[in-house]
Amino acid sequence: MKSNPLEDLFHQELRSLYSAEKQLLKAWMKMSQEARHPKLRAVFQTRLRETEGQIRRLEEMASLLGKSIHSARCVGMEQMIREGESLKVADAGDAGWDASLVAAAQHLQDYEIERCCVALALACRVGQHEIEVLLEKNLKEEKAAAVRLGKVAKTLKYREPAVRERARSRREEEMCVSFPESLLWAGAF
Repeated sequence: MKSNPLEDLFHQELRSLYSAEKQLLKAWMKMSQEARHPKLRAVFQTRLRETEGQIRRLEEMASLLGKSIHSARCVGMEQMIREGESLKVADAGDAGWDASLVAAAQHLQDYEIERCCVALALACRVGQHEIEVLLEKNLKEEKAAAVRLGKVAKTLKYREPAVRERARSRREEEMCVSFPESLLWAGAF
């Protein structure tokens, strides 16, 4: 029987996605332990639980296909996690630290969404409708997680202790801007 290149690509994509999700289990666990703000920690803990469910659905997909998905290694996710580690700013205080975690998590979320979209498109092309439904559940969770992460980032508020200590009057305090407010997210923290 001749091999179908599109089906082979689809199977490879599922294997890679499975590897990526397994790697993310460790990343979300680590980020939940490292987050300093309780709301951010809760977002990472939720991602951890959702990722466990997504792995179970990927295993169900493999069962439906009658194929193994355990042997691949997603090098792209390895690199994304490594890049996220390099974004961390240890000496920037709680605000800077959590801001770097949010930035890393947003990169990981974007990568997950893209991989899931590719797998979903391939499932559609090769007529794997049961798997499409499972991938759509994963994709819906991924998109919702990205929205939650953004919302939490916008609600976090910090004031660096050094800034408070330097402020000598009410007017000076009002003029001080904490680290994240002057950074990337324009009021995200």
